Amino acid sequence: EETVGKVALFTTCYCNYNEPHIADSVIKVLEHNNVEVVLPEREHCCGMPKLELGDLATVNKLKEQNIPVLQKLAREGYAIMAAVPSCVLMFKQELPLMYPEDEAVKEVAAAFHDPFEYLYKLHKQGNLRTDFKTKLGNVSYHVACHQRVQSIGPKTRQILELIEDTEVMPIERCSGHDGTYGVKKETLQFANKIARPIVRQIEQQEADHYGSDCPVAGRHLENNLESGKETSHPIDLLRLAYGI
Repeated sequence: EETVGKVALFTTCYCNYNEPHIADSVIKVLEHNNVEVVLPEREHCCGMPKLELGDLATVNKLKEQNIPVLQKLAREGYAIMAAVPSCVLMFKQELPLMYPEDEAVKEVAAAFHDPFEYLYKLHKQGNLRTDFKTKLGNVSYHVACHQRVQSIGPKTRQILELIEDTEVMPIERCSGHDGTYGVKKETLQFANKIARPIVRQIEQQEADHYGSDCPVAGRHLENNLESGKETSHPIDLLRLAYGI
């Protein structure tokens, strides 16, 4: 079938080292929708973790390593995508704010997409396949803070609700993980306390699936759920629905 778009997937450190199935699901879903997918040649951390720690020198170093590679892809007509909202936010908003005169940064920012933002564009063009094999039922969906601030609208919910017999129940609160806040022993108790209202909602909703576009937030919520039920990234749920 004819290709309807082409995407360069910035796979992110988290997907490379912790949950590679998320990046795999992005690729499978895009290819199922006749989108060509490539991976950047040389990929380094987006810099968000260093920015949150105030290490601006390393942020600059990483910018100098990533931007030329991504700019080349943008100029070749590729949309650029990352499966973790923090990485998308870094390239879309944070680096342009830090380097307002850098034209290469602007080009990359203009090409960058959240996965469901891109899928929604395909849907509006009439190019998103809706040959879903599996309904999802009720989905408790934590709306990631770093996705909300991008002001792209509820694209994840809108795409998942194209699936028959699927209802997405959004929860818009901080998960409590907040970068490294949820993995440091001196702050873990506070991170868990912040997570409790979301955990209560997930338990009350008795959802068939739950998760977040931010996989770290999803795991943090999972660690606080007494049921022990595993979190599911929305792109994994979409892959499940397609049966691919």
